[in-house]
Amino acid sequence: MSQLILHHYPTSPFAEKIRLILGYKKLAWQSVVIPTIMPKPDLTALTGGYRRTPVLQIGADIYCDTALIADVLEKIAPSPSLYPSPVNGASRIVAQWADSQVFPAAMAYNFQPAGIAQVFAGVPEEAVQAFVADRAAMRGSAPRMAIGEGTSTYKSQLRRLSDMLTEQPYLMGTMPTIADFAAYHPLWFTVERTPSLAGILEPTPLLKDWMVRMNSIGHGIHEKMKPSQAVDVAKQASPEDVSHWNFVDEHGIALGSEVTITADNFGLEPTPGILVAATKTRLTLRREDERAGTVHVHFPRNGFILNKVKS
Repeated sequence: MSQLILHHYPTSPFAEKIRLILGYKKLAWQSVVIPTIMPKPDLTALTGGYRRTPVLQIGADIYCDTALIADVLEKIAPSPSLYPSPVNGASRIVAQWADSQVFPAAMAYNFQPAGIAQVFAGVPEEAVQAFVADRAAMRGSAPRMAIGEGTSTYKSQLRRLSDMLTEQPYLMGTMPTIADFAAYHPLWFTVERTPSLAGILEPTPLLKDWMVRMNSIGHGIHEKMKPSQAVDVAKQASPEDVSHWNFVDEHGIALGSEVTITADNFGLEPTPGILVAATKTRLTLRREDERAGTVHVHFPRNGFILNKVKS
């Protein structure tokens, strides 16, 4: 297997989700630190447009979205499993809820004035404004959740998570599952980046103890890699042969078509390419890039929109 290359930055919550999974599975990986805002020239040379964090690279195969990245790491290192029986389906449902519901509520709460002051302490005003503009562009026309609604929703979600820990050390049982990693990273941001707001966890001591257990997993063995080196790795590699994958047509779009894939709710930059695979869970594009060469960019079906390019 080619080396695992994670494109991320240290303060990214979703990157923390994957860093912990890498540590849980005791996988060695290369750390490529990317900018927090656009432009991200080395990353987009690989993805062709997708810019959310993190991205996993294995040779000339580029994996987008943490749900798909977790599945890829599970295949590489099946034990310990992120989806153990008999809670495999339930753990995925809780993980999806955490990513889509807990995370936005937590961010609405974290980015109140006291939290903003901590996140951007010592950062020049122009850099703060650039970050705000970048995240507004990622949301498109979608409004942000108000602080009041975010606070009340976050408190309710914390209570629900705590209730899952009353008789067991992890959300689904005696060992962590994908549900734990997905639920952990929004709370991690509260504690690590906006500690003045971490008092919201005081009414849920079971959740605080669970966070200590999750944090102790660590990030595994990793080394730094320059972004340009990662692009060179792709250039020198060939993407995985996907010609034998079962084709599942849900859109009436044939393999070989020129298409775009776009996230359905955040980070709306389209990724163009040639559709070379469409399974029941994954969409794959082939792209040609002057710097990265031929790459396959993989997306999960859930959360992404496939469109054929009109001729």
